[in-house]
This record gives sequence, C-alpha cells and structure tokens, in this order.
Amino acid sequence: MHAKDVLIDGYGRIQEEVHAAVDGLSPDRLNARPAADANSISWLVWHLTRVQDNHVADAFDLDQVWLSQGWEKRFGLDLNRHDTGYGHSSAKAAKVRIDSGDLLTGYYDAVHEQTLQALRQLTAKDLERIVDERWDPPVTLGVRLVSVLSDDLQHVGQAAYVKGLLQSAAS
Repeated sequence: MHAKDVLIDGYGRIQEEVHAAVDGLSPDRLNARPAADANSISWLVWHLTRVQDNHVADAFDLDQVWLSQGWEKRFGLDLNRHDTGYGHSSAKAAKVRIDSGDLLTGYYDAVHEQTLQALRQLTAKDLERIVDERWDPPVTLGVRLVSVLSDDLQHVGQAAYVKGLLQSAAS
C-alpha cells in the first residue's frame, strides 16, 4: 500500500463520520450547544471542513471550495469569507448556525472530492515538499496532510459525542 492510499482511506473515514454525526438531526439539534460555551455539531463540522478546505487548497495551490463553488453564500454566515473558525470565541462560534444537515454534508462532500483529486495525484516525493516555512522545522506536505486528518478526526469525534449527549438528554 502506498502512502497516498493510506491518506485516501483516512480522509474517507472522516467523510463517513461526518455523515454519521449529522444524519437524522434537525436544525435545532445541529445548532444545540450542550453547555453555554460548548461547540455545536454545526460549528464542529463547519470548522473541520473549512480547515480541510483551506489547508488542502493552500498545499496544492487550488481554489478553496468554500469560495469557488459558492458555499460561502449558501451558508450565509455573518463571518469574514476567509474565516475557518480557528480561534473562535464562544460568541463567534455561536454565530455558526446551519439550516440543514444537507448543507453541512454537501459542503464536506465537495471538499472531500477536491481532497481526493489532489491525493490521487501524489507521489512519495511530493510528500517531502515544504508547504509552510513559518514553523521550525518547516512543514512538509505529508505532515500537513496528516495534521489535517488528525484535526478533522478529533472534531468529528467531538461532533459524534455531542450527538450522543443530545440523544441521551432527549430520552
């Protein structure tokens, strides 16, 4: 198995978990915050998708799906168009309210497709390419892709946990 195949499999797992976390939830449940400063499923899935979109587009010199495919307008959030949610305060995270799970999964699926297209073209040598010199040591493409994968899996796990909390509170 090649490294790109491992990455493709890993990113596929994010997609499966995003759908599982969102499926069957009403907008009220998607936007519910289990505690005053906790993040909603909407915010968690939007944020993990924005980070993947932003980082993969930057690493492969692509346009962000958020902007190029009009997702920014479809979501209609009161945020800067380049906002990914990084460093959001509780008040700012509360601004991310979504009207439907289909909007969240639709955006994730579009980002996932662009990610897969980029990953399918990878060679082992590509993974060694420096994509961010602001760090010491500089960040390679391979490290960036694993970092996004890890971050996204953590956030989708949080979304699944919030879904479980909401479902147990309702029973």
